[in-house]
Amino acid sequence: MQNTILSYNYASNAIKGYANSAVAKSEKNDCFVRAVASATGSNYDTAHQFVKEKLGRENGKGAQLVPLHMMTLEDNGMELNNQKYKVKVLGTDEITNHYKLHGEVVKRQKTVKSFIHTYPKGTFIVGVAEHAFTVKDGQLIDNAGEEFRPTRKVNMAFKITPELTTNQLSLF
Repeated sequence: MQNTILSYNYASNAIKGYANSAVAKSEKNDCFVRAVASATGSNYDTAHQFVKEKLGRENGKGAQLVPLHMMTLEDNGMELNNQKYKVKVLGTDEITNHYKLHGEVVKRQKTVKSFIHTYPKGTFIVGVAEHAFTVKDGQLIDNAGEEFRPTRKVNMAFKITPELTTNQLSLF
């Protein structure tokens, strides 16, 4: 579904296996699981297991200490469904806007709308106050009911890039 403010897709439609997942039906506070699934193209159950193992998420509870865990994944990479991904933690300067006000430079957190404007290409997991979602090539992938909230302030963002895998050919 699209609206006039942002290109939008419901996470429940974008995530493979979401509708048929018994785990998803029993979950709440799983926005980071949905963000990982939609950012990587993984099915819900795989993303759920990954977030549980790598971020220590407990069932029914939101992910804790996300920036710390994502910094570890930035160093080590992440892997889901035999696909490796590079993780880049965006720094404060990358998620703030700079304005001149009365001759002084003022930094303010980007809104979701300005984040998408700044990063129209690529895949990002974006964190706002107690919530996370995916921005993929300018399209917001989030839960139903979140589509008309473009002024939320971005607290953290992580660029997710699939690593290219090359198969080595052997002549003998």
